[in-house]
Amino acid sequence: MANTIHVDVVSAEESIFSGEARFVALPGEAGELGIYPRHTPLITRIRPGAVRIETADGKEEFVFVAGGILEVQPNAVTVLSDTAIRGKDLDDEKANQAKAAAEEALKNAKSDIDIAMAQSELAVMAAQIAALRKYRQKK
Repeated sequence: MANTIHVDVVSAEESIFSGEARFVALPGEAGELGIYPRHTPLITRIRPGAVRIETADGKEEFVFVAGGILEVQPNAVTVLSDTAIRGKDLDDEKANQAKAAAEEALKNAKSDIDIAMAQSELAVMAAQIAALRKYRQKK
């Protein structure tokens, strides 16, 4: 147990991953974060991108998150995100269609709020596509 840390990745709809891990890597607000067992306690926001979990048996789990909150305790990591998708469930075609829709919304945006919302959606879709490419390279 001393060489692992409990990891929970939770979306608004469901628990995406729950289990023991040797290592977790994810996109922190100020850069990539790497977390090993007995890490210093931390709470921070995370950017859209890939959460990579090296499980206790040496396998790798991959989850895309559209931003969220990370809580780290010495023996537990919790990732809370409005949207989290297992790597195996990512759909290249849907992500590209959503990115195109966000680009179109950005072109047609009339107010500052519309522009900000379209830019945010575009950033999430670009991160999802990048995460999907990373996932496919690992396979």
